[in-house]
Amino acid sequence: MHVIDLHCDVLLRLYEAKGKLSFENAPELDTNYEKLIKGNVRVQAFAIFIWPNMDANEKFQAVLDQVYYFYTEVLGKNQNMKLIKEWSDFDTLQEGEIGALLTLEGVDAIGNDLKKLTILYELGVRSIGLTWNNANLAADGVGEPRGAGLTDFGREVVQFNNDHKILTDVSHLSENAFWDVMEEAKYPIASHSNAKAICDHPRNLSDKQVSAMFAKNGLVHVVYCPQFVKSEGDVTIDDLILHIDHLCSLGGVNHIGLGSDFDGISTKIIQLEDASMHPNLINELLKRYREDEVKGFAYQNFLNNLP
Repeated sequence: MHVIDLHCDVLLRLYEAKGKLSFENAPELDTNYEKLIKGNVRVQAFAIFIWPNMDANEKFQAVLDQVYYFYTEVLGKNQNMKLIKEWSDFDTLQEGEIGALLTLEGVDAIGNDLKKLTILYELGVRSIGLTWNNANLAADGVGEPRGAGLTDFGREVVQFNNDHKILTDVSHLSENAFWDVMEEAKYPIASHSNAKAICDHPRNLSDKQVSAMFAKNGLVHVVYCPQFVKSEGDVTIDDLILHIDHLCSLGGVNHIGLGSDFDGISTKIIQLEDASMHPNLINELLKRYREDEVKGFAYQNFLNNLP
């Protein structure tokens, strides 16, 4: 069964390694070409992420450097990795090809300059989260104690997304910013978040937030980060499935997807340690859900709700 994974941080790993890691087969990477094949990953989303403490004058160049590695290391050296630049490109993927979707995790690097967002759109970015955990000129993230919502500029970013049929990712937003996005966004998505009712972590979504997402045909892609799955102790695939069970209980059977966060997490779920191990999750889900429902979680729900 194919998988669409809506979040990994391998571009950051390639950028920090300054070209010394091979995307094809570097064992240090949770997500590499060989592991994507083994894991039956049909489409992988590649997040662009920069640390908030980076010098402001260097941030946009760091974003462009990660885009460079996306085009040279991911696409350029692996002929079966295919750029997803239009939503219709999902329909033209051939057997054996893996789609590569570029996303942006936080708009820190553009300052308050929408021209830079236009450049990233032209380079292929099709999902944008306004923040990471910190605050920026668009909104507050979950780690900002102030917990404010969208700024006027943040609303401009969401409108840009709407106009260009870009997904607006809510995964790292403060709760107030989340509700502002729900008022503005045509295409909301949570690329890597779990259910707060199961694990009370600031990065997870409350039942009220989840229900609002589903009401707007937004998807919640469960994340494999152990701290967002269970508050303590070893974390198993069964623990992750509890989040899927809960999201289904809120009416989300057709609005659940996967967002691993591989290469952005230091600890792992047992038997779900890298991209090659997605089948372990699929096999456990098939013991509990109908095949068509599991196909939905794995890839079809996302395809059914494209902009």
